[in-house]
Amino acid sequence: MVAPRACLSKVFSYVPFLLVLIDLQCEGIEGGINAEVEKHLEMGKKLLAAGQLADALSHFHAAVDGDPDNYVAYYRRATVYLAMGKSKSALPDLSKVIELKPDFTSARLQRGNLLLKQGKLNEAAEDFEKVILSNPSEKEQHEARSQLMKADELQRIITQARDAFEQQEYTAASELLDILIETCVWDSELRELRAECYIQLDESGKAISDLKAASKLKYDNTEAFYKISIIYYQLGDHELSLGEIRECLKLDPDHKQCFAHYKQVKKLNKQLSTGEDLIRQEKFSDAINKYESAMKTEPNVFQYTLYAKERICHCHSKNEQAKEAIRTCTEVLEQDAGNINALKDRAEAYILEEQYEEAIKDFEVARDHSDNDQGVKEGLERAQKLLKQSQKKDYYKILGVKRNAKKREIIKAYRKQAMQWHPDNFQEENEKKQAEKKFIDIAAAKEVLTDPEMRKKFDSGEDPLDPENQQGEGGQHFHRSWNQWQGFNPFGSGGPFNFKFHFN
Repeated sequence: MVAPRACLSKVFSYVPFLLVLIDLQCEGIEGGINAEVEKHLEMGKKLLAAGQLADALSHFHAAVDGDPDNYVAYYRRATVYLAMGKSKSALPDLSKVIELKPDFTSARLQRGNLLLKQGKLNEAAEDFEKVILSNPSEKEQHEARSQLMKADELQRIITQARDAFEQQEYTAASELLDILIETCVWDSELRELRAECYIQLDESGKAISDLKAASKLKYDNTEAFYKISIIYYQLGDHELSLGEIRECLKLDPDHKQCFAHYKQVKKLNKQLSTGEDLIRQEKFSDAINKYESAMKTEPNVFQYTLYAKERICHCHSKNEQAKEAIRTCTEVLEQDAGNINALKDRAEAYILEEQYEEAIKDFEVARDHSDNDQGVKEGLERAQKLLKQSQKKDYYKILGVKRNAKKREIIKAYRKQAMQWHPDNFQEENEKKQAEKKFIDIAAAKEVLTDPEMRKKFDSGEDPLDPENQQGEGGQHFHRSWNQWQGFNPFGSGGPFNFKFHFN
């Protein structure tokens, strides 16, 4: 039996050997890891040179994961990010490189340039100064000195721009900010400040452009979305305003200003869109009520009042409420003389009122302000025909009815006129001849205006009983004499020769 002491002595004699084995094993693992990292770095470098950025980035990710203290892996990954235009992602990697290797001047110089673009001028200047003091190459030293001078100059311009803004010299401030943003392209605060200048200068489009850029440059930039929504709202674009204010609430559902504005825009948007739906359904009176409500919802923004009145004008015109249409359309045109819709709708109302010359004037102005609007062209031609027609024979005037009169009203007016002007009512020869002519016109008016096809032609400016308009149509001309009308019963519902009717 082996003594315990001898066993222990034998075991301890193996410890140094075991420690060596463990150490060798660890070296093997480390060597394997480094080899794998080097493999990723080399492969990523080749892919980067070939322009395969996404694949190169994957290898550099693997290299960083395999060796978190390898500054080369971070630097190369930053290089790929910069090539992909992902500067925000490159910046943390460059900072990690400088942390791991403070004398890496290329990384520090690149970080300084990125900080300059972000508008972090003090931090950028600090990087450029350290590059100069770190015994750089001649090229790096020249670039660092040049960029340091630029950072100092931009600091001076920022002070001038802010002073000009405070003194309400918005044009001067915006010009100085132009210079700054040319270099500091990722500085959201400078863009927001320039947007404020543009707002004061009434250059809304430029303000929106800067604020949209600021909303992307700065995460959770609710203020930018709020301002964009307000600008769109003031411009009269309630739909775009609603979209932007929703973006603000996505970022912060409890944002008080955004929520209050959202409620206002949503209500107005609902009223205006409902008005359009009602117009499509030809419920013009209901649509008018909806637009009147919209004007009460937002009485302070001129664009909405003007738009609502334009649509009310359209509704009156479509509803054949000529006088109301002319009045409302005129209110719109006093503020916006080139409003095509108001011009067209007022022209149609003038046609209803038989003011053809006024209708022609409106259609001509609309034509001059529009690009090949077919509705304007057709309306002008119709108004010109109706004017020419009115100078000849107007069947509506003969019966004394409006152009939008119903068939029942036309027949009633016809019977009254026929009773009044029947030639049997007159004894004198001259009076009888005049009555015969008048009676023929009355009967012709009734024939045209109670026939849907003939009335449609007449309303478009063509007299269906005029021989000139029937050339080549193969139709019969309206050449009836008084003898042909004798025996006609004006109270009959059929053709003119159904009943014999005499006055004594």
